[in-house]
Amino acid sequence: METDDIHALNDYDEFALLHENATEWDLAIDRLPTLTRGVIETGAGEWLSYLRWGTGDPELVFLHGGGQNAHTWDNVALALGRNSIAFDLPGHGHSYRRADRDYGPWNNSDALSGAIPIVAPNATAVIGMSLGGATAIRLASQHPNLCRRAVIVDVTPQVNDPSRAMSTLERGSVALLSGPPTYDSFDDMADAAVALSPFRAASGVRRGVRHNAYRRPDGRWVWRYDLFGPRPAGHENWSDFTSLWDDASAIAIPTMLVLGGESKYVTTEDRAEMERRIPRLRVEVVPHAGHAVQSDRPLDLVRLIDEFAFAPV
Repeated sequence: METDDIHALNDYDEFALLHENATEWDLAIDRLPTLTRGVIETGAGEWLSYLRWGTGDPELVFLHGGGQNAHTWDNVALALGRNSIAFDLPGHGHSYRRADRDYGPWNNSDALSGAIPIVAPNATAVIGMSLGGATAIRLASQHPNLCRRAVIVDVTPQVNDPSRAMSTLERGSVALLSGPPTYDSFDDMADAAVALSPFRAASGVRRGVRHNAYRRPDGRWVWRYDLFGPRPAGHENWSDFTSLWDDASAIAIPTMLVLGGESKYVTTEDRAEMERRIPRLRVEVVPHAGHAVQSDRPLDLVRLIDEFAFAPV
């Protein structure tokens, strides 16, 4: 079954498209790995949904960016071929929605600190992109026993600096967070995402949109994340990550910062500050990749993760 055949179905098989991932990236896979969805309770009325790659003890934990979900790591996880867990962060995918709509790295880290010991207690590394990378910074500083190595993809605590202006195209698919929350059709939604994803095949973008959206009873399509509209009165703006600079300074585990060569989200000054605060920081730049390195150049990221996460200490 192809993406276009299932985009009218809400109860589609979310694993039926993996053959597209393998074909798109020319992955020599004799058979697709075991992939299941699980749920772990993290508090009263709170839960995190996740994808489990393989059946063995998970070696890696993946955290997606804002407005994404666990499926953003499909290409990377498929190519790595390692037992892994990819979480839907709070407010995203199939995970719970917070009443205060605070989906910042601090609450994310608190939720994960209860989930990782149960579903991936022996994971070698946590890999996080954008919001997931900011969450990994917090997790690494506060819970190094759960985040033994950290891979931070295209983000620093300065990422949401309001003084910085980027064009819509430079923001990439993140710009969809400023767009309409609903669309008349799947094609309208997919076309909007394709237009903002210049480094990716349109087929891959459409597949990602299908994993990140659902059709309401009225026929309109809506994103599968809770980032639209005003937040409850009295709650601080959680998108200000700058206090995480103190967390970065506290990181004592091996850490790698991976930057998209075409991305504008991390400046030269940001990189220098990360290197100052984390003296043994490894920095890698992936050419021809924007902010979402895992989607634009997944095989390059796979090589870096394999080298870094499983190298001798």
